[in-house]
Amino acid sequence: MFDTLSDKLDQIFKKLRGQGVMTEENIKDALREVRLVLLEADVNFKVVKDFVERVRERAIGTQVLQSLAPGQQVIKIVHDELVGLMSGDGDNGLDLAAKPPVSIMMVGLQGAGKTTTCGKLARYLKGQRRRPLLVPADVYRPAAIEQLKTLGRQLSLDVYDSRADQDPVEICAAALRHAELSGFDTVIFDTAGRHQIDDYLMGELERIREAVEPREILFVADAMTGQEAVNVATGFNDRLGITGVVLTKLDGDAKGGAALSIRAVTGRPVKFVGLGEKMDALEVFHADRLVSRILGMGDVLTLIEKAQTTFDEKESARLQEKFRKNQFDLEDFKNQLQQLKKMGSLESIMGMIPGMGKMMKQMQGAQPSEKELKRIEAIIDSMTRKERANHTIINGSRRLRIAKGSGTSVQEVNQLLKRFTEAQRVMKQLQKLGPKGLMKGMGGLGKGMFPFS
Repeated sequence: MFDTLSDKLDQIFKKLRGQGVMTEENIKDALREVRLVLLEADVNFKVVKDFVERVRERAIGTQVLQSLAPGQQVIKIVHDELVGLMSGDGDNGLDLAAKPPVSIMMVGLQGAGKTTTCGKLARYLKGQRRRPLLVPADVYRPAAIEQLKTLGRQLSLDVYDSRADQDPVEICAAALRHAELSGFDTVIFDTAGRHQIDDYLMGELERIREAVEPREILFVADAMTGQEAVNVATGFNDRLGITGVVLTKLDGDAKGGAALSIRAVTGRPVKFVGLGEKMDALEVFHADRLVSRILGMGDVLTLIEKAQTTFDEKESARLQEKFRKNQFDLEDFKNQLQQLKKMGSLESIMGMIPGMGKMMKQMQGAQPSEKELKRIEAIIDSMTRKERANHTIINGSRRLRIAKGSGTSVQEVNQLLKRFTEAQRVMKQLQKLGPKGLMKGMGGLGKGMFPFS
């Protein structure tokens, strides 16, 4: 996500950090480069112009020019202005403070991931102890109705039983009445999309809006389309008065233009971002955290939140006790590997740790890949219970049997055992140094990820 933008900004910031003394001229030179980088990232031209001007006004102040680290001051100003650009004023969260059931309309063009986002949002709200009802109202694409019903079954979510031969406005009105009678407190309407904005689509959406009086109208935008996503969002906002934006596919090769421009152009906040195909890959949008990722500063808060929702407290306490007694075995190692995978891709997790994103690029593939993690699981699964509990009994013949059972080589089995032995040695050393302090400082995150340190 934003790799090109991050790399180019990092190159500019390296020059700034190396400046012992800064003048108005070299600040202007740096901002000229920032301007070009943002335009290349498909950020709206007017947004770039206003942004650079605000940074320039702050950067040429005497506080910056006379400071001991002027380069760092300019970087901080860029950070703060990027946060301000994407966050604006007020809370970006959902406004659900109304008499239930609260209606949420999901709108957007086809292909943006609107139906999948409906499922993700319902799952998120269920985790917030709400009772959502999903309503398939895209009668022009029967596959979308079936897709939402399938997602409902997979996620144990309730889905209103609509059909493709029904009127979408009547579907939504009837679903809202059903929600009132059945005790649902939130209703999510998956409305129809088109390949482009047209009067018929907008007219239908306006009638649905009148029928269900939504508290939120969320525009789902594909971040991969860049500036075009901002233009389409503006069109939907002009006709419907959207209340917020959900940016999807930010885990892909998004240039970043949509994420950086959409708030400034539409005046509507980004409320959620989609960072993958998995149903838990929907995050509440925090401008400061995204900017920190773009500028290579990591995102420890989101990482801790992911760990807290993934790792069980009792299991973490049990593992900590096993660490203390030096009883951590290969079965525990595998369990932690599975928990880690639930948090998302290894690349996205490492990108949240300050400095690790750049380090992984420098390592050029030396870090463990998703494929390698699956191979480690397969090797451990091919061991007996006794072998997992005590890896020292795994002799040559056992290693050959494990390799055949896991579809790997004896060399790969040896590498895993060597890595695990080294991890145990490091854990012993850190226990002597007082790992509790380290874990406390990471908000308890170390309890879950410690085996992979």
